[in-house]
Amino acid sequence: MRSKAFLYVSLAVDILIAISKFIAAAVTGSSSMLSEGVHSVIDAISQLLLLWGIKSSLKQADAERPFGYGRELYFWSFIVSLIIFILGGCISFYEGMMRFRNPELAGSPTSNFIVLGIGFVFTGISLFSAQKAFNKQHGKMPFFKAITSSKDPSTFIVLLGDVGDIAGLIVAFLGVSLGMYFHDPWYDGAASMVIGAIMIAISLLLVHESKSLLMGETTSRKTMRHILAIVRADESVVDVKRHFSMYLAPEEVILQLNTVFKDHLETAQITDAIERIIKSIQHEFPKIKQIYIEPVK
Repeated sequence: MRSKAFLYVSLAVDILIAISKFIAAAVTGSSSMLSEGVHSVIDAISQLLLLWGIKSSLKQADAERPFGYGRELYFWSFIVSLIIFILGGCISFYEGMMRFRNPELAGSPTSNFIVLGIGFVFTGISLFSAQKAFNKQHGKMPFFKAITSSKDPSTFIVLLGDVGDIAGLIVAFLGVSLGMYFHDPWYDGAASMVIGAIMIAISLLLVHESKSLLMGETTSRKTMRHILAIVRADESVVDVKRHFSMYLAPEEVILQLNTVFKDHLETAQITDAIERIIKSIQHEFPKIKQIYIEPVK
């Protein structure tokens, strides 16, 4: 399993920023700042659930789960995407609607600007850490293609969460600034609703990707072509009729190959060939932990 240091960085950042945002919201009565505080709390809860998912996914296979617990991470990632982000978005949207009903601000907005500045700095640190981990996995692949092809939801959930944080901070800054400039607190309410919409939009994308992983994704076509070439190159193999693969975890793939062997081979020879092919595949693709080769006619 890859290092998850960026998750701990993001967790610490979200807790510190949430505290500062709630203090600023209490002093000024800003709904957009309160929404940003809720956003940071939601992010912190998300990191905790993802860390729990990672820990649970590392449990060894047993009699009840012979294929292991790898999909625990995909389950908790789906929960984070489906409930946590949407819940946060709805709360933020609701706060904005309440501000329209009660368009009043208390105190000076100066503390809001201070907290927003602190938020930009610390969120930037978290974003840099998540981006570094994400780029390490996907290299120079285009951003959205990397997200849709990623098998590790912890990285893209944190990354998109930080992107949403930055966008939310910008919107909150505009809401506070315009409200102060025009002496109209409705801008603050509108900013809160926009922050909520941003969170919901990110959630919908994360739900789609997390659901796909939870349902089971196959290896890439390029990888499968390479695997089939390895199998067909073996002296005992005629062809591969069908193949099935599925990610059980970011670093664990299960593979089944319906393979046609040469007619003259004895059972012991076929067994030796199967062991040889499995070793060759796992040498090239260590992620493929479980391989089942079924001889067929």
